[in-house]
Amino acid sequence: MFYWVMKRIFLGPILKLLFRPWVKGLDNVPENGAAILASNHLSFSDSIFLPLMVRRPVIFLAKSEYFTGKGLKGRLTALFFRLSNQLPMDRSGGAASEMSLQAGKDVRTSGGLLGIYPEGTRSPDAKLYRGKVGVARLALQTRVPVVPVAMIGTEKVQPIGKRLPNIRRIGIIFGQPLDFSRYYGMEEDRAVQRAVTDEIMYELMRLSGQEYVDEYAAVVKARLAGKGPEPLHKLEGKEDAANDIAEDRDEPRAEGQ
Repeated sequence: MFYWVMKRIFLGPILKLLFRPWVKGLDNVPENGAAILASNHLSFSDSIFLPLMVRRPVIFLAKSEYFTGKGLKGRLTALFFRLSNQLPMDRSGGAASEMSLQAGKDVRTSGGLLGIYPEGTRSPDAKLYRGKVGVARLALQTRVPVVPVAMIGTEKVQPIGKRLPNIRRIGIIFGQPLDFSRYYGMEEDRAVQRAVTDEIMYELMRLSGQEYVDEYAAVVKARLAGKGPEPLHKLEGKEDAANDIAEDRDEPRAEGQ
């Protein structure tokens, strides 16, 4: 009820009036049945604008830190995310991350729309970064189509670290659903997981026009903060085993914002 009231009666009309979002390809979102909406991630406000423009409710996998914040701001953020159909995504790896992905699978059972950010975190510089294989595992295990979604200009509305948004127009492009039925039954194959993820990221790059960087955004953020590991292309040449573990766990774990 809260979700419907906020989207249709209160928050939705105000946001549409202020930010005048333009939308392309909305008909690519199935009118019924389960599907995954895989979006690039430029701003905190992506999780507000994307479901605002979709007629059906969208449930997002959001980082678990949004649900455990301290103080008044943290509690209000947690309340908002719970009331607006968000599910906590534990990104620490292993069993914790697997349980979070299971919550995403449950959306398929109910025939809903699941929103996910394959990059795992917001882009630090408006570029598109290497996708994590969790989206591929979900798509193959649930056997539902993946609709690529390109958010346009949201990083200018609410840059990282800025509390109050800038009032300016944003855009959303929904691409044609991607069918991965040719890979069904191979969801545990690492090469298949990477191939599916890369295909999704290619579509996001094509739709958004972003420059693609073959590194995890979380690694770049950590390196910018002076505490990150080496770039992915260097690690691949000398620590293949470590990289296998990291990708199995949908890592790396180091996160900025």
